[in-house]
Amino acid sequence: MTRNLIAILRGLKPDEALAVTAALIEAGITAIEVPLNSPQPLESIERMASAFGNDALIGAGTVLSTHDVANVVQAGGKLIVSPNCDAEVIGATKAAGLQSFPGVFTATEGFAALKAGADGLKIFPASIMGPNGMAALKAVLPASVPVYAVGGAGPDNFGQWRAAGADGFGIGTALYTPGLAASEVAARARKLVSAYDEVMS
Repeated sequence: MTRNLIAILRGLKPDEALAVTAALIEAGITAIEVPLNSPQPLESIERMASAFGNDALIGAGTVLSTHDVANVVQAGGKLIVSPNCDAEVIGATKAAGLQSFPGVFTATEGFAALKAGADGLKIFPASIMGPNGMAALKAVLPASVPVYAVGGAGPDNFGQWRAAGADGFGIGTALYTPGLAASEVAARARKLVSAYDEVMS
């Protein structure tokens, strides 16, 4: 099954990238982003895309410019995630044939992102909006648009977010923190996937 889970590997180093990616895919998480404020992120993305590009959607997070988008394309990434809604970044992402998930917090930003061509919306920071805020936003957004809760969503509250209309989740520190062994990432990922399946299926 395809799960609407994006692993956010902030702080990942290139020499960890393949083992951590393999652990995530084995657990059932097949969308993975390396934030561009990580050490040598493009090298990590290049290694991951080369090894696992057929098994997972690999890309970058914290993408803030069209220049960033071009770099990710060159590294072989297929996913662009941003903390903000930038029409130029979204446009460049779609022109390059990549998937676009910009960060939004208001209806204005959400509709601007969709107008620019976004594939889905990342509610960020979701912990500030809360499930009630997301439910209100979902009521006006097109039902076909996948909306992900990012920042404050995890196994303990997937049910609340699901009830509010969340279609998926971006998960950072609950999955990975810098230097965490691949075996521990695997254990966290299995727990996360189990909680997701219980709530979302």
